[in-house]
Amino acid sequence: MTEDRETRLKRLRIRSWRRGTREMDLILGPFADTRLAELNEAALDAYEQLLEENDWDIYYWITGARPVPEAHAGLVDILRIEAGAV
Repeated sequence: MTEDRETRLKRLRIRSWRRGTREMDLILGPFADTRLAELNEAALDAYEQLLEENDWDIYYWITGARPVPEAHAGLVDILRIEAGAV
């Protein structure tokens, strides 16, 4: 069974707000609430892949404490701007 777009967006918003750390809830949750609906399917795929990563890895990438893997670089740049980390 194929998931429709609205169901996918809802699932990704929930996954964004219910991370393993409060820091990531506060970064990814608001992003998901305000920006996910604007993303095309390829960007949603990239976001979903990012959500598979460890919370602390994502946090360190966003804060610039660690280098960002090329696969996530564009999305992390967007998250940095949204989070005010730049």
